Amino acid sequence: MSQDSLHGKWTVSSSDDDDEVLPPSGTATPKSRRPAESSHISSGSPSPVPEPAPPEVKAEPDSAPVSALTVRSEARQLAARNQRNPVKFQTSPSLSGKRKKEPSDGSGWALSDSDDEDDAEGKRNSRSKLPNRAAPNGEAKKPRKESERPPSPHGRLYYTDEPDDFFEASFPCLNDTYRFYLNKVTGLDRKFNSGALHIRDILSPLFGTLKESVQFNYCFDIPWMVKQFPSEFRRCPVLIVHGDKREAKARLLQQGQPFPHVRFCQAKLDIAFGTHHTKMMLLWYEEGFRVIILTSNLIRADWYQKTQGMWMSPLFPRLPEGSSESSGESPTFFKRDLLEYLASYRAPELDEWIQRIKEHDLSETRVYLVASTPGRYVGADMERWGHLRLRKLLYDYTNPIPDEEQWPVIGQFSSIGSMGMDKTKWLAGEFQRTLTTLGKSSLRSDPPVHLLYPSVEDVRTSLEGYPAGGSLPYSIQTAQKQMWLHSYFNCWKARRTGRTHAMPHIKTYMRVSPDSTQLLWFLVTSANLSKAAWGAMEKNNTQIMVRSYELGVLYVPSAFSMKTFPIDTNPFPASSSSMLGFPVPFDLPPTSYSPTDQPWIWNIPYSQEPDTHGNIWVPS
Repeated sequence: MSQDSLHGKWTVSSSDDDDEVLPPSGTATPKSRRPAESSHISSGSPSPVPEPAPPEVKAEPDSAPVSALTVRSEARQLAARNQRNPVKFQTSPSLSGKRKKEPSDGSGWALSDSDDEDDAEGKRNSRSKLPNRAAPNGEAKKPRKESERPPSPHGRLYYTDEPDDFFEASFPCLNDTYRFYLNKVTGLDRKFNSGALHIRDILSPLFGTLKESVQFNYCFDIPWMVKQFPSEFRRCPVLIVHGDKREAKARLLQQGQPFPHVRFCQAKLDIAFGTHHTKMMLLWYEEGFRVIILTSNLIRADWYQKTQGMWMSPLFPRLPEGSSESSGESPTFFKRDLLEYLASYRAPELDEWIQRIKEHDLSETRVYLVASTPGRYVGADMERWGHLRLRKLLYDYTNPIPDEEQWPVIGQFSSIGSMGMDKTKWLAGEFQRTLTTLGKSSLRSDPPVHLLYPSVEDVRTSLEGYPAGGSLPYSIQTAQKQMWLHSYFNCWKARRTGRTHAMPHIKTYMRVSPDSTQLLWFLVTSANLSKAAWGAMEKNNTQIMVRSYELGVLYVPSAFSMKTFPIDTNPFPASSSSMLGFPVPFDLPPTSYSPTDQPWIWNIPYSQEPDTHGNIWVPS
């Protein structure tokens, strides 16, 4: 079936099945080429440019080289491989689609993160090695050496080392009121990183003397992750909680082989199309315990030039010996809810961490935990997870206000699932009811709903250029089924935080005053706009089905003895005078798409205009 639209002419499946069609290997998937590499890489000849040293991994003798990053799927693997070979913009009309074929080495780069429940199961769970292509002369292809693997999905020379003063040498000035922080972004004016954090800052001795940690995440680069720990903590035990299966799991375990202090725990994913998408650190120190709930994968690209966010807990002290299990609870019941979330994994590897948390005082916590775990829930359990958990919290801990129908709901995310053929199927039905819940009001208001998702122009002019779109995996197969959704979209603009050109991987949801000066609530989470992440009602609304693990924290003013949160319009550089305002990461009010703007769709070509690096984005 062909369809003409503002995106150009699509050729899409005529299937009426709700599951997204996975493009077969070799069909159109996104790629870009850097001008300095397009000839020698695509032809397979050696690079004339000295290459940065690969991660310090001692491979087993005679072992096959393994990519340091795992890849989410065959489709994502194709896209990621092709990102390493940008295509230089030219004025020739015949450029689009023309490229020399590069033999596949089967290695790829993790692109964060699509949680669309419409992805085929193989796309979710299998990161199968791509089929080898015959060499042009018919000879057997020589295996690529590990040292030839580019260190970046953007190309061989993309990443630059940050200067020493990029990282914190003393305890930074941070907003301790809300404990919500953005990640540092390489390439920004220094003031926009004052009060932001890099993973190296988080793991540094400034925040505690680390003894052991757990890393819950979706994508991992184990060698890179290990290097982010300071040398004195680099051999402290680390437990990796992941959702990989089969070949993907084998590759992840092989990444960890050179690091005997790294252990693994596989999250159970019993419902098709679910992912382990939670991003959390549990840090056990000599001085106490800390929780960090964040939006970044454990790969370098996610900590380089993307907008990301996190909640960092206070340092939780150890309870006195003999304290009861109910001791150390917060007014937001954070301790109870965190323990319940960890117990949902049914993983013996987490038992000792559950016990450690019980032994610490979490009473200073002022945020509510909002989690998703895979399953079908009925009765009172329906309000434990997913968007019904958020609805319950908004019902119990927020209050109605006059003219609430004029207070917009804003959702901001980096991936989009299938919403159905019209808005009433999920978005404007059960999900909007959750987002518009405000205390025990019987009023069912219908406020404006604004969704922030980057346009093609946002991606093209970003710090990363078109490769930033590899972390915004909205596919043409999904988009063509829900053109109605695009009328909700707003551009990514973040002048107040200096991050307009740092594409968002953060996910936030909030309720804002008509004049954009106050918040009724704010949520930072791993959950994108999808039914897999938030759950969907079934059986005449008597059951909710959730596919994925997700985790976020909800801020409500009552937990801070406030009626509303004032919005900080100038959060950088961080200072004591800005501590009362909430640092919303993007500009308010949102900027609607212009008549020429289109949402970024990652598996169609963009060859009319070059990006900030002079590259274009073309299908294979």
